[in-house]
Formats: sequence, structure tokens, C-alpha cells
Amino acid sequence: MAEIALVEAVQLALARAMEEDETVLVLGEDVGVNGGVFRATDGLLARFGDKRVFDTPLAEALLAGISVGLGAQGFRPVTEFQFMGFFYPAIDQVANHAGRLRNRTRGRLTCPIVLRAPFGGGIHAPEHHSESFEAMFAHIPGIRVVIPSSPARAYGLLLAAIRDPDPVVFLEPKRVYRAPKEEVADDGTAAPLDCCFTLREGNDITLVTWGAMVQETLAAAETLSGQGVEAEVIDVATLKPLDMATILTSVEHTGRCVIIHEAPLSGGFGGEIAARLADRGLVSLTAPVKRVAGFDTVMPLPRLEEHYMPSARRILAAVREILEYA
Repeated sequence: MAEIALVEAVQLALARAMEEDETVLVLGEDVGVNGGVFRATDGLLARFGDKRVFDTPLAEALLAGISVGLGAQGFRPVTEFQFMGFFYPAIDQVANHAGRLRNRTRGRLTCPIVLRAPFGGGIHAPEHHSESFEAMFAHIPGIRVVIPSSPARAYGLLLAAIRDPDPVVFLEPKRVYRAPKEEVADDGTAAPLDCCFTLREGNDITLVTWGAMVQETLAAAETLSGQGVEAEVIDVATLKPLDMATILTSVEHTGRCVIIHEAPLSGGFGGEIAARLADRGLVSLTAPVKRVAGFDTVMPLPRLEEHYMPSARRILAAVREILEYA
């Protein structure tokens, strides 16, 4: 079994889903002839034809609206937005139609669509190409928000998202599109949605994260291990619905928690997790919950991008602060 990267796992899952179900369509800006801006759909046009893989105009509101219409009429569109920052014009369709269709029709219609987008910084891209506003989607009723952090989870979670009867926003951390690689069996097995993944067990502190920040968090946990501190690392994977039970169980065991995400601190999804810990896990905590996040600024241009991104060093500093809390 060959090792593949996350972007290749996305392509593998798309091809598998299209083979299994002829109602699965792939559409978006440059997804056909060019195979997508990051080549996640490369080869699908030649394999499945232009009736199932097709390029759209550079009009994100239209793209989302077409997806809702297709989903309501028996198709399962998987729609690519070139970058998360281009999603803003489509919010109207996502919030007012995709997320409400089941409720509006009292279950007569569903909206089995997947809206994919590369997100996050770290590749020295220009403005609107490095956004991380996953919390905005998590705030919209009726929308599931899924973020893979590895090739295997990208494959399994995307298959599960495509098979789900309701709309899913599927955000792919482009900083780890090409590395690391791992073996992925193309066997059509979906990963569970709405579940956190415990990537590393530990007794001293719980580190909660998602997306590309899993890499820095695991690196920090490895450093801590060498210092005699064992951190439990949890990959949230599905932000909404949130598997809070896994996080609470971990914090009951460790008594401490640091939440790490790339998005700006204010209004970031880490605040929601911290609030639920305060509500349901306060008696388990022996120290305040700490968040390590991006700054409340627009993602800076390349020279300052590394300073903006949460690093293993910043995570370690937060952990030490919590461990020293009396």
C-alpha cells in the first residue's frame, strides 16, 4: 500500500464516491480541465466525463446556489471553493438555504451537499487565500463542519460527508496538503463523523486542536514527553456537532486543558470548547483553560506569517503556564 498525501486522499475519496454513486457530482472553479487549484480533482474529468465533473464561473454565490438546487433534486454535489476566503459571497446561500432546507420543508427535502475549501495559512499566499473562519460556519444551524488533519482522516471523513443526507462544510488544511504522508486503504470505509480522535494518550494535560495545528501540537507533546510531561492530544475533526464527551473524559483524567487553533482568538471555536468545559467540566479542572490561537488581525503577508501562526514554542509556553498554576 503506497503512502499518499492529504490532497491525494481527497482525490481518492472523490473517485471512490463517484464510482459508488452516480448522483455524486464534482463542480467548482477550475475543478475539471485544470484539476483544481491544488489538483485535488485531477483526473476526475477524464475518468467520469463532463456530465459529472464540470467547471463553473468565478461566482461563489452562484456556485453555492447551484449546489443547494442540485442537492434538493436528488444529486450529491461536492463543490470546491478555491480558497476559504472566497466563501464570503456564498454565506447567504449556506445560511439561508442549505442549512434550513430540511426544516423549511418539514423533512420533505434534504440537502446532501459537501462544500469543500482549502483553508488556513502557512503557504505564503496573498490576502483572502489564508482564512480560518470555521467558527462562522459552526454558528450556522443545520451545517456540519468537518476538518481532517491527515490523509487517512481526509479519505474517511470525506466519504462520510458525501454520504451524509445534510450539508457539510469540509475544510482542508492546505498547509499539510502534501506532507505528511501515510498509507491509506482505498476500501470505501468511512470514518465516523461527529467524533473526536485521540491521537496520543497522556495523564498530565489535554491538548485539543484540529486541522494543520495537529502537527505543531503533536510536536509540542513529544517535547513535553522528553521533559516528563505526558500530554493527551485530541483532534476535534468535526467541530459541529461537537463530540464534547471525549474532551470532557480526557479533562476528567488530566485536570488541565490547552486549546490550539489557527483562527483569531476572539470568537474562535476554541472559546466554545472552553465555555462548555466551564459549564460541564469545571469540577475536573485544576487550572484555567488556556487558548493558543492566531492574533486578532488579518493574516499578514509572508514575512510575518510565521509569527502569526501558533507554534510548538507558543504551545509549550501555554502548557508550562497551566502546569505551574497553583
